[in-house]
Amino acid sequence: MGMHQYIKSLSDLESIFRCPGKFKYEEHSVAAHSFKVTKIAQFLGTVEEQRGKEVNWRSLYEKALNHDYSELFIGDIKTPVKYATPQLREMLADVEESMTENFIRNEIPKEFQAVYSERLKEGKDSTLEGQILSVADKVDLLYESFGEIQKGNPESIFTEIYEESLKTILQFKHLNSVQYFLNEILPDLLSGNFTNQAQLQNISQRILAD
Repeated sequence: MGMHQYIKSLSDLESIFRCPGKFKYEEHSVAAHSFKVTKIAQFLGTVEEQRGKEVNWRSLYEKALNHDYSELFIGDIKTPVKYATPQLREMLADVEESMTENFIRNEIPKEFQAVYSERLKEGKDSTLEGQILSVADKVDLLYESFGEIQKGNPESIFTEIYEESLKTILQFKHLNSVQYFLNEILPDLLSGNFTNQAQLQNISQRILAD
């Protein structure tokens, strides 16, 4: 038993692609997603800090970097499917947790098991850092779906993912960083000329109005 399997598994995350089974102009791996979410979380945390909130940066970075590590065991499941029912979401979370715990128990040296049990657990919680992670995760998902819509991808699932992502971000509108995203970043996202621009603007306006 040693850290070899853990370090090796990091490369495996590069070959797990998000939103499987659908035509995409650009593939995004779980490893790339984790990097982007961490960078987005860093920015959102900076906004919160500059607005007077105390950010636990170690917690935020660890949550963001590790939040999808469990997809090593079950792969990426399309967002509309994952959230189809609360029961299904809970079942998938239980499977992820069980398989992650089994991996830690069998592959991580005992002196590091407690540390990695904490690092690899579900990071989206009620703390400021957990909320920032929830937002950063959906911001990246929104951008991934927008990229496909912008290129004219005919798959309707990307519109569904865009809607679900924006709705989830709005659940955290009490955060200063979310207000910044809605007021400063989202308008820029929707302002350029691209395929289905009017449709996406209407969808966004409807969700924001609701």
